[in-house]
Amino acid sequence: MTTKDHLLNAIDKFNDKMQCDAQLREEVGCLRKKVNIDLGTEHYSFLLKDSCISCFDEGLLECPDIVVCSDPKTIDDLFTGKMKPMKAWALRKVVIRGSLEDVMKLRKFF
Repeated sequence: MTTKDHLLNAIDKFNDKMQCDAQLREEVGCLRKKVNIDLGTEHYSFLLKDSCISCFDEGLLECPDIVVCSDPKTIDDLFTGKMKPMKAWALRKVVIRGSLEDVMKLRKFF
């Protein structure tokens, strides 16, 4: 499975979870965020709007609210369970840039 496939699968799971969980949907509310995923050799972006992730595309958005920086191998290792998220963060293999409020709010949804 490619990195893009892993990301698309995670987005589908997120959107399914939002449709099924009214409390979670209410918690996200009208949150609107532009998110870039910069993997060095690969770049992706999406919008979080109306409790749904949409507009997933290759390339980066201008003026993102959140930027996730890593590399394709680390992302693949995270999705396959070869690496735990806290280890990736502690080793700075994944860096998340954005307001602390945004990062803390969004991290629990994934």
